[in-house]
Amino acid sequence: MHNRIKIKADSINFFYNKVQALKNINIDILEKQVTAIIGPSGCGKSTFIRLLNRMDELVPHTSITGKIYIDDVDIFHTSADPVEIRKRVGMVFQKPNPFPKSIFENVSYGLKINGIKDKSFIEEKVEMSLKKAALWSEVKDRLHESALKLSGGQQQRLCIARCLAVQTEAILFDEPCASLDPISTAKIEELILELKKEYTIVIVTHNMQQAARSSDYTAFFLLGELIEFGKTQDIFTKPNDSKTEAYITGRFG
Repeated sequence: MHNRIKIKADSINFFYNKVQALKNINIDILEKQVTAIIGPSGCGKSTFIRLLNRMDELVPHTSITGKIYIDDVDIFHTSADPVEIRKRVGMVFQKPNPFPKSIFENVSYGLKINGIKDKSFIEEKVEMSLKKAALWSEVKDRLHESALKLSGGQQQRLCIARCLAVQTEAILFDEPCASLDPISTAKIEELILELKKEYTIVIVTHNMQQAARSSDYTAFFLLGELIEFGKTQDIFTKPNDSKTEAYITGRFG
């Protein structure tokens, strides 16, 4: 089955002030596949995925050259609406960041700011999103309690549900399990495999085993460069570049 390209990065260079954080990145992210981005700290992984939904531009003194396309639409074009892009490409961060509101309000928030008022539609969407995020059975009797009472792993799944509520097409995960225990981590990994049936997923991870278990494709970044990109199995068993091999076998990083 040939998956089409969902997100394409074409010759991306990115600068903080005058410092170049990303150097000529070219990568095709396929639809309904999990693409893992690995590499040592400070190599540009998070910077790169934040470009995919225009979150980097929220940081002052940055500049970019090159293009990023979602379904052939240039997301940096003056006609592109960053709010619309962030709706289509959701983001889950390293630390769960639920709003200090109820569980229900966290999930319905995006619908309401998009002007949806139909209560039964919102209720259905909230339930469906929580089910897809494998959280419904744990919270269905406490939807009106504060989201901040949930455990870390539950909060992270709530943040996933929040993305799913607004017709997202792709989800970016930036080290989503960094602050979670092994059991919560396993739940998120299972969930990612389930979600890729419907969504395109990009995951930045420090955890090699996680990349090997959860992804179809892996990109190895080093010092702002994309060193190697290919099927996860190939990258982990027969990488083409000696730097990839050194990183994967734990000789550095």
